Amino acid sequence: MSFEASIAELTRGSEEILPTKEFEARLREAKDKGLTLRVKAGFDPTAKDLHLGHTLLLNKLRAFQEAGHEAIFLIGDFTGMIGDPTGKNETRKPLTREDVLANAETYKTQVFKILDPEKTTIAFNSEWLDKLGAEGMIRLAAQHTVARMLERDDFSKRYASQQPIAVHEFLYPLLQGYDSVALKADIELGGTDQKFNLLMGRHLQTAFGQRPQLIMTSPILEGLDGVNKMSKSLGNYIGVSESPKDMFGKLMSISDTLMWRYFELLSFKPLAEISAFKAAIADGANPRDIKMALGMELVDRFHGLGAGDLAKQQFIAQFSKGALPDNIPETVLLAPGAGMALVRVLKEAGLAASTSEAGRLIDQRAVRIEQQKVEDRALVLAAGSRYLLQVGARRFAYVDLRRDNLA
Repeated sequence: MSFEASIAELTRGSEEILPTKEFEARLREAKDKGLTLRVKAGFDPTAKDLHLGHTLLLNKLRAFQEAGHEAIFLIGDFTGMIGDPTGKNETRKPLTREDVLANAETYKTQVFKILDPEKTTIAFNSEWLDKLGAEGMIRLAAQHTVARMLERDDFSKRYASQQPIAVHEFLYPLLQGYDSVALKADIELGGTDQKFNLLMGRHLQTAFGQRPQLIMTSPILEGLDGVNKMSKSLGNYIGVSESPKDMFGKLMSISDTLMWRYFELLSFKPLAEISAFKAAIADGANPRDIKMALGMELVDRFHGLGAGDLAKQQFIAQFSKGALPDNIPETVLLAPGAGMALVRVLKEAGLAASTSEAGRLIDQRAVRIEQQKVEDRALVLAAGSRYLLQVGARRFAYVDLRRDNLA
C-alpha cells in the first residue's frame, strides 16, 4: 500500500485530527526513519459489555497496528473509579475497585476480537496513578487552572445552572492527560466528546518535556434508530457479545441511509469496495443484499468465520420467506375519534421512542403495515381493526385499535 493510501485508511471515518498539518508529517517521519509510533486509546471499564459504538476506537487502533505501529489498549482501572464527567449534568457515582477490575477482565476478552493480541500492549493506569500520591496529585493539579476547566462545555453548563461540580471531577481530565505522559504516547484516539481531555494530554506532555501527542477523534456512532448515540440504556445498541442471529438481525434493521455510516465506521472493507457497493445500488442493486454483506462481515468478526453466512441463512428463512417471529407482542389502543395517526400508534406500541422518530422511520421506509412498506407519515389508521406493524427487520407488534367511546 502506498503512503498516501495508508494515510487514507488511517484517517477514514475520523472526525478531527490535531494538529492537522503535523499528522502526515509525523507519519512520514516514522516511515522514513523506521520508527514505531505509540498509539493509545483508553477505556474506563464502567460496564461489563462493549457495543459496536465502543469498537470505533478499536477499529482505528487495528488500522494503526496494520500500518506497523504499537497499539496501546489502556484500561482506566484508576480513572474508572472517578467516573468520566464528560457530557454529564450531575456527579457520577464512583465505582469500587472490585467493580472496575471485574469489568476490565471482560474487556480483555472482547477487544481481541478486533485487535491482534501479539501486537497489542494492554496497560492499566493504576500502575502509575496509584504511585502519584498526595504530593504528585498536587503537582499535577498545579498544571491547570479552574478558569480553563470551566471552559469545558459540560462544566460551564453545570456551573451556569448551579449544578454541583465535585472537585475530584476536575482531576479526571488531568489524570487522563497524565496517562499520555506515563505512556509517552505519540497519538491518542478518542471520541469527539473527549477532545478537551485529549488536548490535556498534549498540554501535560509539553509541561513534562515530551513531544506532544497527535490527536485523532472519531464520531459518535448512531444507534439502530439512526438518531441517538448508540447506548444500552436507550436500547438502540448492538452488543459485541450478542448471538450471531441477534447481531445480524439488528444490523438488517437499520435504514439504508444509516447502512453507509456503518460501512464507513465499522467495516474493514477497502474504501474502493464500498464505493463499488454504492455504484451497484445506483445501477439497481437491492440495498438489502449490500446490508447483508455488512452483517456477515461483522458477525464473522465477533463470532468466527462462517458465523455470518449461517446467520444470513437463518435470517432469510425467518423473514425473507414471509415467516413471522414467535411471540409478537399485542397492544390494545383506544382512538379518541375515528382513527389514530400512524406516528402516534408506533410510539404508543413501543416501536418508536417518539412521534418524531416514528416520522423519520417512515421517511426511511423502515415501517410496514401487514408487511407492506408505508411512505406516508400523515397516514391515519382507522379504529376497529387489528394491524400487524413492523419497524426494520426485527421489531413487530399487533395493534388492536379500538374506538374510545368515552372520548
